[in-house]
Amino acid sequence: MRVTNPSSVFISRLQGLQVMDAAGDQVGKVRDVVVQARLAGRPRVRGLVVELFARRRIFVPMTRVHAINPTQVSIVGVIDTRRFIRRASEILVMDDLFDRTITLEAKPSQIFDVAMIEVRNREWELSEVALREVTTTRRFGLPTTAKGPMTIEPWSLVASQVMNAEQTTDTKLAQLADMKPADVARELYDMDPERRAEIASALDDEQLADAFQELPENEQVELLQSLTIERAADVLDEMDPDDAADLINDLPDDMAEELLDRMEPEEAADVRSLLKYEDLTAGGMMTPEPVVLGADNTVAEALARVRNEELTPALASMVFITRQPHDTPSGRYLGAVHVQRLLREPPSLQIGQMIDSVLEPLVTSADISQVSRYFATYNLVVAPVINKDHQLVGAVTVDDLLDHMLPPDWRGDQMEGNESEVKEDEHGRELPPR
Repeated sequence: MRVTNPSSVFISRLQGLQVMDAAGDQVGKVRDVVVQARLAGRPRVRGLVVELFARRRIFVPMTRVHAINPTQVSIVGVIDTRRFIRRASEILVMDDLFDRTITLEAKPSQIFDVAMIEVRNREWELSEVALREVTTTRRFGLPTTAKGPMTIEPWSLVASQVMNAEQTTDTKLAQLADMKPADVARELYDMDPERRAEIASALDDEQLADAFQELPENEQVELLQSLTIERAADVLDEMDPDDAADLINDLPDDMAEELLDRMEPEEAADVRSLLKYEDLTAGGMMTPEPVVLGADNTVAEALARVRNEELTPALASMVFITRQPHDTPSGRYLGAVHVQRLLREPPSLQIGQMIDSVLEPLVTSADISQVSRYFATYNLVVAPVINKDHQLVGAVTVDDLLDHMLPPDWRGDQMEGNESEVKEDEHGRELPPR
């Protein structure tokens, strides 16, 4: 028997725990834990099945779980109260694994409990399993089951038997779970439409959204239309607002409006704000979610914000300073501070004292040629965008700019593994793509 990791949380202890929101109100009770199999590494914990007072069971992702203690689970943010529907790639720990019989060293054992551990902030994996050896003898001519002492073993000891069970994910879904978004997109691109729709419906919303953003535009539209309207709205909720706006622009008007109505109100509002702007302008290319703070915030507070792992490197390279409110459209735009400058200053210094006085913001109507010259002039990877009232409304990143400057079918060429044909003029100079 091995000693259990003190950071492990045994899942049986979560059953029935109260789930409390940020205001301290009870949302419901924990009924199960949802995990996703992977071909390499331990299964990832996706979230909790929570039973509301009306006995409706919903899904709460682990990114919403703020703390787990012996008496309750604390969650933050907005949760989706639609009924939980299990997907093909998911395993319910209590329903599927508890009391399962496996064979170790030719002896049958029963799974008594399973432990999970936090490997990164709000990212959990299955780590250990509690087993009891089971022996069957005959007494008075009848079979009798006896259970031995419990042992704690690493998850890897039972993984091959448990994850190959019929009710768990198929091999393809487990393989995709560890891939980068671009690789998942390539796999989806290479599938026939029926297989692609089947796999897409089983992927979790976040992974599918990340893969969507790497697919060619026509493939995005086709795949989104193959999903149910509810699932399509969930995927759009997880996409970056600018990418979601580009995709919605390519949909029939009636479908686009229905999707916007079904999206989370906050996410839909961001997308609607982007749809007001012309394509190939700073307003049409920007994201409405840059890092925005006030002039009296400190260097330490600014660095804490740019450490957010959900930010792209481009967005994390600059902090924008405005008057209140600090959500876009913000109060009056005051300027920007480069992250390199933040790293050179004392943590207690107010960031309003280090604004880049040379950097002028873009306006929403700036066309793509103006935006590209702006990036070249200032050697930037992100640029602030303001409206006519001098409010910060978003930021254009260099990857968004490149995405709109490259030929429309560049993602398709990449999926096919084709190199773009380079054409030259009579002097041997490379001609720009048509």
